[in-house]
Amino acid sequence: MSALLAVSILPGTASAAAPRPVVDGNRIIDAATSREFVPRGVNFPGFEYACQQGWGYGADGTRPDQVAATVAAMASWRINTVRLPLNQDCWLGEDGLPGGDLTVAGYRNAVESFTDALGTAGIVTILDLHWSGRDGHVADGLRPMPDDRTPAFWQSVAQRFKSHRSVMFDLFNEPHSRWNPDGSKVFTLDWECWAKGGCQAPAEIDTAPSSGAAWYQATGLSTLVSTVRAAGATQPVLLSGIDYANDLRGWRANAPRDDQLVASFHNYPVQRCRTVSCWDREIAEVARHVPVLTAEIGQNDCGAPDHVDRYLDWADEHAIGYLAWAWWALPDLGCTNFALISDLDGTPLPPVGTLFYRHLADLARGPAQPGPGPPPVPDADAGRPSSSGPRDIVAVKRRPSGLKVRRARWRKPRLDLRVAISPRASFGVDVEVKLTGGRQISRRLRIDSGIGRASIRVPSGRIPRSVVVSYPGDQRLRPAVRRVLPSVSGVTRSTGRD
Repeated sequence: MSALLAVSILPGTASAAAPRPVVDGNRIIDAATSREFVPRGVNFPGFEYACQQGWGYGADGTRPDQVAATVAAMASWRINTVRLPLNQDCWLGEDGLPGGDLTVAGYRNAVESFTDALGTAGIVTILDLHWSGRDGHVADGLRPMPDDRTPAFWQSVAQRFKSHRSVMFDLFNEPHSRWNPDGSKVFTLDWECWAKGGCQAPAEIDTAPSSGAAWYQATGLSTLVSTVRAAGATQPVLLSGIDYANDLRGWRANAPRDDQLVASFHNYPVQRCRTVSCWDREIAEVARHVPVLTAEIGQNDCGAPDHVDRYLDWADEHAIGYLAWAWWALPDLGCTNFALISDLDGTPLPPVGTLFYRHLADLARGPAQPGPGPPPVPDADAGRPSSSGPRDIVAVKRRPSGLKVRRARWRKPRLDLRVAISPRASFGVDVEVKLTGGRQISRRLRIDSGIGRASIRVPSGRIPRSVVVSYPGDQRLRPAVRRVLPSVSGVTRSTGRD
């Protein structure tokens, strides 16, 4: 394979300003650039449990002398968003928290300092209420719904961060029903309570051996949205679905009126909506109307990361963001507890950590992605750069385009196509549809972040016989041709690879 010359401007080392997310219809855009912003990053646990346990405001890597190195390690993964789980009692200073010699002011300052450091590195922060507890119950884990002190938490957080334009708010981590170990159902969370509150929820955390000994009145997510807005904060707000944020089926019908809402979806292999068919049926439907963000995605069986791999590809096709769980180094538990890294320097931990790192690297090597993020790393096989005025020329080898037909569906009178190609593609993808009777239809698909879509009207009386998609090749990618024979009665999916 011969080497070709391609012009590439090598980025500088200065950090770009963090995106300023704003909801625009069913997209999130960066208000600073008016470009679409797709959050892709990680969850960084610690601020929810370290303060409750009394040994620190956040996890390892959040001390003042560690923050810069931690954020630099995150930036090296080319992420653009970090979700920070928080503790309601540590922020409010109730039920004896934060523990040890820690203070409320120290906790709040630590959260803000870490958020500011992320912003300086060009990374958006999502502040997430992860652990809560009603009066008299320490916030030591996940409970089914917000309680009567949660509005005070969000009034304070929103007031403090309302001028931080690179911050979003995730109002409650994972609303859910509750079962006992014997399978008996203790509490059913319906969409009306999700929205309006008023139902009685069990007070025990979800890891308790049983629940239902104590109860509290739930506060609805609509109240929390109103609280954030009353505090003067206008940033986008995430609302998680029910069933541990895995069920969005009633989200649109019950969400409050607000033009800055994002539907939050969590996706693990053990949850109900874990298949492509469910994502197509439920998640894509919501995403047609409002932005959807996969605020948690993970896998902990330490085997082939097929669930995460499959979802990342699907989400990229639909311009849906995702935040992997979790950025923590756990020498004893490692991948069995969803760890993405093997040390605080950000060394990717197999299997999910290495998959996710490489996936983000592949996206970063393509055309500029929504949001600035850290600069991409030059290709591993790039030649020695040579100077040409203010621009550098690097020699690169052409790589496979990765051209795939994700879907070809004919439902009279339209043929719907979805094509995937490397985000590094410089041109559009050509489509030729051969019909009965010797007719042919040609189209050029515009590529956006590696995805091209088309809905082609087939003339009456004609039937699609073949579809050929081709890419002419460019200085980075080799030419490719892929042929698909659609089924007249349904859907044909291409499973081959270049």
